[in-house]
Amino acid sequence: MNVNREAVNASASSSAWVSIPKPNPYARMRLFCFPYAGGSSFLFHRWNQQLPNSVEVCPVQLPGRGTRTHEPPFDAVQPLIENLGPAIHPFLQQPFAFFGHSMGATIAFELALYLRREYGLLPSHLFVSGRRAPQIPRDEPHIYNLPHDEFISELRRLDGTPLEVLEHPELMELMMPLLRADFALVDTYNYRPEPPLECGITAYGGMQDQEVSCDELKAWQRQTRSAFRLQMMPGGHFFVQKQPEDLLRSLYSELLQLATVVSK
Repeated sequence: MNVNREAVNASASSSAWVSIPKPNPYARMRLFCFPYAGGSSFLFHRWNQQLPNSVEVCPVQLPGRGTRTHEPPFDAVQPLIENLGPAIHPFLQQPFAFFGHSMGATIAFELALYLRREYGLLPSHLFVSGRRAPQIPRDEPHIYNLPHDEFISELRRLDGTPLEVLEHPELMELMMPLLRADFALVDTYNYRPEPPLECGITAYGGMQDQEVSCDELKAWQRQTRSAFRLQMMPGGHFFVQKQPEDLLRSLYSELLQLATVVSK
């Protein structure tokens, strides 16, 4: 896929990228949330009900989904970050943290590096979920360019796409460009080494996840000069969608502590 994403998205406003389901003018910090491949900001729309009221939840809406279905999705990390970075910058006047699951973890990490390089800004904390540390080379074959039927079979195996979508040919036809672009973004990602981040990192994983091992999650520790924590949750790769209760309890505790610290 060779779409010139810089040109297509140059005019996208900051408000198109960041949705705030429940604005909270009294929040002490913001939590920006990034979805997995094929996912949208809708995954996070009710998180504000289960997280501290001192935190404003800000789901990030990527092109190709939700209110941005008319925009072609990105299929590579760096062009996405070069558009997302300036767009999210106006929202960073107060302390903030990032949460990303699977593809979203890669986006959150690369965005943190970009903000440090370009603006001298860092999140107060980086929460990464269901994604191996970026310095670990990928050794699996690419998924995004599989023939149609094999691609569908792989989606079934990963168990992140609803069955009613997989079994609905018209819906799958609509979703296919987005899914292939997202998987291309993940499959072709190349980590470019930079100094470790100065913010803490918490890595979450599913105990039954067949895609990401505990050791691959532990390796995120090399990406921070600050505190690192590993938390394993019940469920498979998509525990964030199917069994989010323990994750949200852990996030509640960590974010409450962070919000208290940044307000002092």
